[in-house]
Amino acid sequence: MKKIIGIMGPSKVTEADVKNAYEIGKYCAAKGWVVLTGGRNCGVMNAGLQGAKDAGGLTVGVLFDNNEKNSEYIDIAIRPNIGEARNLINANSSDILVACGISAGTSTEVGFAVQSGKKVILVGLYDEANAFYRKMGKEQVFIAEGYKEACEIVDLHSN
Repeated sequence: MKKIIGIMGPSKVTEADVKNAYEIGKYCAAKGWVVLTGGRNCGVMNAGLQGAKDAGGLTVGVLFDNNEKNSEYIDIAIRPNIGEARNLINANSSDILVACGISAGTSTEVGFAVQSGKKVILVGLYDEANAFYRKMGKEQVFIAEGYKEACEIVDLHSN
């Protein structure tokens, strides 16, 4: 069975968040892994999917509701029509969760992933957020400065 790498992050992003998500999506797809995001056509979600598609990968988007515009880079769109509760699906469907940037929604996905015992990689977060999640998740939470380090961590824990 193929690994599913969840790339989570906010819709309102920095350039670094977009670059990190794109490159991580591209790397994961090149390794043959499925890339899963929240599926929206903005921010980290769209960038991760675009990176995966540019590398010829398979993408999944778990969308907020039935009226939402999805990213053009989604192969499989899942529309549970449960609003923000879909964040639980995102976290629990991912073998490894990568957070590029942080928002309230991304924070719930990280929390659900930690609670489920998943490996979580935080990319480019601020020191207080990193400290909080490391304290909560201990050895299952990893800190990466950028996409190169995040890809190395994903590779290390993908087996």
